[in-house]
Amino acid sequence: MKDAILHNPRCSKSRETLKLLQSHGVELPVIEYLQQPLSKAELREVCKLLGVKPLQIVRTKEALFDELGLTQDNGYSDAQWIDVLASHPKLMERPIVVYRGRAAIGRPPENVLSLLA
Repeated sequence: MKDAILHNPRCSKSRETLKLLQSHGVELPVIEYLQQPLSKAELREVCKLLGVKPLQIVRTKEALFDELGLTQDNGYSDAQWIDVLASHPKLMERPIVVYRGRAAIGRPPENVLSLLA
């Protein structure tokens, strides 16, 4: 996956992360993932770069999670969670910054500073 910020402009943490990057002179392509959902391959790569299982980037407190009848202990495989994220990008944690072959979740925004070192 190329360098980018997976961004939701309606999310305050996402906006703060984007500003933080810009204040450090880092201009990244902005992917509004709700408008341009990631492919399953891209989601797998993001998880690999983050060093997490797909469930770890699912927003389990999002109302949609409950509306879909999802639970964290439902026995889904990683592939099934990737399917959920691909079908429902609103459930993906945000923002995620991919930079120089590494990735970080901007919660809090300062988390992404580790990518700049």
